[in-house]
Amino acid sequence: MTLVTRFAPSPTGRLHVGNIRAALHNWLLARKHGGRFLLRIDDTDAARSREEFVEAIRADLAWLGLVPDGEARQSERLASYRAAFGRLREAGRVYPCYETARELELKRKVLLGRGLPPVYDRAALALSDGERAAKEAAGLAPHWRFRLDRGEAIAWDDAIRGPQHFDPALLSDPVVRRADGSWLYMLPSAVDDIAMGITHVLRGEDHVSNTAVQVQMFTALGARPPRFAHEALLVGREGKLSKRLGSLSLDALREAGIEPAALVALLARLGTSQPVEPIADRRVLVDGFDLAHFGRAPARFDEAELERLNAAILHKAAFEEVRDRLPLGMDEAGWHAVRPNIAHLGEAADWWRLVTGPIRPLDFSPEDRAFLAAAAAALASTDDPWHALTDALKARTGRKGRALFLPLRQALTGMDHGPDMAELLPLIGETEARRRLIAAAG
Repeated sequence: MTLVTRFAPSPTGRLHVGNIRAALHNWLLARKHGGRFLLRIDDTDAARSREEFVEAIRADLAWLGLVPDGEARQSERLASYRAAFGRLREAGRVYPCYETARELELKRKVLLGRGLPPVYDRAALALSDGERAAKEAAGLAPHWRFRLDRGEAIAWDDAIRGPQHFDPALLSDPVVRRADGSWLYMLPSAVDDIAMGITHVLRGEDHVSNTAVQVQMFTALGARPPRFAHEALLVGREGKLSKRLGSLSLDALREAGIEPAALVALLARLGTSQPVEPIADRRVLVDGFDLAHFGRAPARFDEAELERLNAAILHKAAFEEVRDRLPLGMDEAGWHAVRPNIAHLGEAADWWRLVTGPIRPLDFSPEDRAFLAAAAAALASTDDPWHALTDALKARTGRKGRALFLPLRQALTGMDHGPDMAELLPLIGETEARRRLIAAAG
């Protein structure tokens, strides 16, 4: 049997790190087992769904390299939901309810006040045909609930949480269709998972109670439930749920200069027993992915850790991987020179200006000006001009350490720190380097 996973976002906003982690783990699970990873756009909420968000979801997945093997849209499958609803209605598994939102809230408060779970009382099932007809004649359209089987406990072996058991008597019959005919999440999702051949549903632990309901929906629809796995949700490094995580969109991360490989490396192992490392090779992440490595503890997302990974991945990135995003004129030698100094690729342009100029002129003491004049005279064209120059100046002036190197760096780059001068000086070139030394010497 081919393993099939899916990522099913609603196009009501931009993807954030929590969404992306779920997508990535489903992609890794499918790739690990030679299966298929599908994208399903859950756009049954016509009022809030927007096409621009659909395009953004596709673009974000492409940016991360999570290319789906197929795509479906719930708005194109409404006939399937109506057909499934009809079968459930004939079997007595869905029923009409006429309570208003206010009446339901009042019932809920009464139960909570008595210390009881706020489970729907199934009052609608006690209505006679005449009572239902009277309500509809009065203009009250029903919403529809899925009738849970309250016989045996609902059980499944969760691939992360282990054996799960729910008492259906402690669960409300879920609303599956609103009074206006629109669909809520759970029934269309089950119908689509069956139609798409989904074998594994990997999602956040906030869906555990939904899974208990959907297990019965699959059975009522004559299908075997997929294998479920519920992973711990993301929290901030302070250990509490962070509002920041909910707003940390991929747009914001891209704008901050985060590399997709860094985000993938972090999220791939966040919440597992495996170490988070700057791994840019997807094959390594795929081969090491295993649901058995996931724990129950909250997964801590640390933006500082993401920044460290970003820098580490760039420090190892080959020229061919980044050449199309480097400043005009920067070749492989230039990339190799500036690479150890950058935390974000956009910084390469700042360092490259040390080569192309102009540089910020500095003021030097008379002693340093004399030293730089000597440096201009000693500069020679060799295979290793930096070491040839510093060796000659050390022998001639007796300077060493900071007194030897810092004035040269400042005169040649206008900065106190930066890329290795042995790599930078050949890029600046003998003519330009001599001009800068003479200018600094005054």
